[in-house]
Parts: sequence; C-alpha cells; structure tokens
Amino acid sequence: MLLSDGGSPVLLRRPFTLLHSSPHEFSSVSQEKLIIRNTFGENLVGILHEAGSTELVILCHGFQSSKESKTILNLADALTVENISVFRFDFAGNGDSEGSFQYGNYWREVEDLRAVILHFLRQKRDTRAIVGHSKGGNVVLLYASKYHDISKIINISGRYYMERGIEERLGKDFMHRIKEDGFIDVRDKMGRIIYHVTEKSLMDRLGTDMHNAALSIDQNCMVLTIHGSEDDIVPSEDALEFAKLITNHKLHIIEGADHRYLSHKFQLANVLLEFIRSN
Repeated sequence: MLLSDGGSPVLLRRPFTLLHSSPHEFSSVSQEKLIIRNTFGENLVGILHEAGSTELVILCHGFQSSKESKTILNLADALTVENISVFRFDFAGNGDSEGSFQYGNYWREVEDLRAVILHFLRQKRDTRAIVGHSKGGNVVLLYASKYHDISKIINISGRYYMERGIEERLGKDFMHRIKEDGFIDVRDKMGRIIYHVTEKSLMDRLGTDMHNAALSIDQNCMVLTIHGSEDDIVPSEDALEFAKLITNHKLHIIEGADHRYLSHKFQLANVLLEFIRSN
C-alpha cells in the first residue's frame, strides 16, 4: 500500500483473500491519495488503488457514507486482488471531501462523478465501469442517462421509488413540518442532529426521476443491478423496476443479503467481477 499525503511515499504490504481459492495469499497494491476539483470549486478526495490495469473501476458510496464504508472497501479489495485498478472517492460534503452535506443532491453528485471520470481521461486512463452502492447506485444510473461514455454500469441496491424511505427518516408528518418550518433536523437516538433537510433538498429527492433515467440509458451500455433479497432499506422490488425499463440489463438478486452485504461480500464480489470481465 502506498501512502502519500505530502510526505515521502511508503510501500506497505497487505493481505487480500482470493475469491476463487480458499487459502489466504498475499499481493501488493499501491494506494495513492488524490484530490480532484469538481466544477463547483470543491476538492474531492479519493484513493487510487494501482493493481496493474490501465483501465479503472470507480466506486461510489451511498447516503451519509464515504469511500471508507465496509461495502466499498470489500469491493476495492475484491477488484484489486484480480489486478483491476480502482478509484474510490468521497462525494462533496461527505468523508474527506470539501463542501457541505446535503440531503438529495443526486444530480450534483453525478457532476462529481463526471469530474472524476474526466480527470482520469486527461491522464489517458479509461474507466472500465462505474459501481454505485445504495444512493451511489442511483448516481451511476443517472450518470449513464446523461453521459454516454461508460460501457458498464453496476447499480448495487439503488432506489427506484424515490418517495419511499422518507417517512422512516423524517417522520409521518414530514411534508407538513417542512412546509411550516422550512426545514427538518434529523436526529440520532441521543437527540444529536445528524443532518439538516431543507424543503429544497427534499424536493430534489422527490424530483429525481429514476423512471425517465432508466429509459434514457443508451442500449449499448451494459447495466447490472444487484440487490439483496433481505434488504430492509431499499426493497428488492425496486431492482425489478430497473430490470423492466433498462434495455441492456442484467439482474442478480442475492438471496439472504441485506443492504450492506457484509455477510455476503464474496457473493457480491463474484457477481460484480463476472460482469466486469464479460464482453
């Protein structure tokens, strides 16, 4: 692992578990911290895993998450052990990246992803696939509906019915409260404010049209949707809607998997790898 943050790089070694074999084997993959400026003047922070391939797979995290989520880290390990280079990064307002956290913000995160892809294009490196988990799944699908330069899209547990899940986070009377007060503070079990939802950001979420986005994806773009059958955050029926609408689409439901796949990380990785390697 190559650590570089202003000082001299140091090469470390870390173990990776091969997906197709039982013993633990060792491999070295260099890691480098990169800062990429988005079109809004904010610095996006990411980690580049150099594993031998000139092409990259870009990993996008979910809501209130970061490039350090266990789901993202497990996918990075699975790809790099197969000599596929990876870039994982924080959207603006998340993790180490600049900017303020915003509820909604789907299309703005699409532009963050665009800035990342263009950065590597300027470095003469093509993006082999973009992978998004949860909200990141929505972002990669929206990206494919607007930009038609990535041939493989992997949507892991993305949401189709954008109006669902809001009541669980904001309360049953969320629309009345936000109309009356202009905002809602979402708190944790200790009563501490986790994030702030404005009427504008709520409308951003509700106005994000995944139906139209799915229909706008180019037929030459290959899309894989992966979903856990026991997902209690985004029901697996959302995945079925994408399968109905996207022309060049594969659907894989992982039986028993929840939203984070931590007990099914090898199944998730193997489905992902098979799709990325396919023609």
